[in-house]
Amino acid sequence: MSSITITSIPRMSRETLSALILKQATSQAQDFVVVDVRDSDHVGGHVRGSLHVPSTSLDYRVPELVRSFKDKDSVIFHCSLSQQRGPSAALRYARERKRLLGIDLGDEHVGQEGTDKEQGTAGTQQKIYVLDGGFVSWQEKFGEDEKLTEGYQKDIWEFGC
Repeated sequence: MSSITITSIPRMSRETLSALILKQATSQAQDFVVVDVRDSDHVGGHVRGSLHVPSTSLDYRVPELVRSFKDKDSVIFHCSLSQQRGPSAALRYARERKRLLGIDLGDEHVGQEGTDKEQGTAGTQQKIYVLDGGFVSWQEKFGEDEKLTEGYQKDIWEFGC
């Protein structure tokens, strides 16, 4: 039984993620990745630069993601509300990462948002997060900000999705 649970994966606020995206835009560094696991509800916009991996494809995509993201400092997962699919995807990723690389969340920094206790340059120091509130919360604040959101369609979100 794995020691990794959904409750051991920290949340990242939309403000913290927006700061990371804006910082990345001014540098060459690509030290984090945002994974959007929404399925057919992946309409009306997405976090700038995010990778769309529908939750229905996670069974076969997670090992590929672990290998692809091994050099990233942080991996941030989200769905619409980040209540089910986003946290579950983060958990699957963390467990597969442990299986493939032999690295447990307890062996690395999983802690509080905003801490730079360890600088990840791959390997054992990767941080895994879930975007708090998911895309619904994100679009409420940053939907119309083209530096932070791509493909935003306000009319889809005006009356709830």
